[in-house]
Amino acid sequence: MAGSAAGSAAAATGDADVYAAPGPAPGLSAATLDLRYQAAGREIERALATARHVRDGDRTRALTAFLGGGRRFLSFDPRGRGRVVEVIGDLRRADRIAVVVPGADNSLTNYDSPKFAGGGGRALYRQARAAAPGARLALIAWLGYDSPSSLSTGVLTSGRAEEGAPVLRQLLTAVHRVNGHGRFALLCHSYGSVVCAKAAPHLAPLPVDEIALFGSPGTTADSVADLRTSARVWAGRAKGDWTRYVPNVRFAGLGFGRDPVSPGFGALRFDAGTGPHSAYLRPGSRALRNLALIALGRAAEVTRAC
Repeated sequence: MAGSAAGSAAAATGDADVYAAPGPAPGLSAATLDLRYQAAGREIERALATARHVRDGDRTRALTAFLGGGRRFLSFDPRGRGRVVEVIGDLRRADRIAVVVPGADNSLTNYDSPKFAGGGGRALYRQARAAAPGARLALIAWLGYDSPSSLSTGVLTSGRAEEGAPVLRQLLTAVHRVNGHGRFALLCHSYGSVVCAKAAPHLAPLPVDEIALFGSPGTTADSVADLRTSARVWAGRAKGDWTRYVPNVRFAGLGFGRDPVSPGFGALRFDAGTGPHSAYLRPGSRALRNLALIALGRAAEVTRAC
């Protein structure tokens, strides 16, 4: 009984002693893609057994959902707040591959919420399929870095983004081995826009042709030119988003600099509607419609911001 109590306390704080590190997985290629899905599924099953053992109810509910409905994951790590990379659609055959890069406060337990990477990613995939039923699109919901807490000092610096950027590039490189013809669109929310900005200069020659920064507090870049990318760069902010009040300064490693929706940044500005910071991927929203069109590479149909 004492062991279970200790396990529950550790689970609540994300202690790595409770949830084991994932085992080795095969390198990602077209030939090993199904093996990767299977390996990640086994890791989720193992973590679910731990969650049940230590009576971690939130993790139990989340991981049970992960194992339902034929879902497929490229990787899974239950330690800390957790990391998970999910694939929606046919990754091998896709002509377009959208990658959702989330911001702060993402974790395994809230992953499937419409406000976060998994639930929001599914909404975006459904919207894109409705807009272009015949399109060969795959979507990757990428919680592949340690998303900072909005109550921590980590959310005020680029440290987590600098750690996450090379991991994002590694993912795109591996996915390009699986599918050599698919074109990437990076859809980067909030702090995730900092991750994408740090990754952007290092993505060539990968076929990334769209980068959308939405709900961004800044990226540490002063302009699109600073991103050193051939991709088309978009920026959008909803009228109800609190990030409009963030001071666009950077000093002594704190803050993220120029606002990506400012004219001087040089991004293409899209209409992100009137919702709050957490509702860009809400079904029926203008932001979701435009982000789906960006994911599809249909720039001419994107509604521009006034």
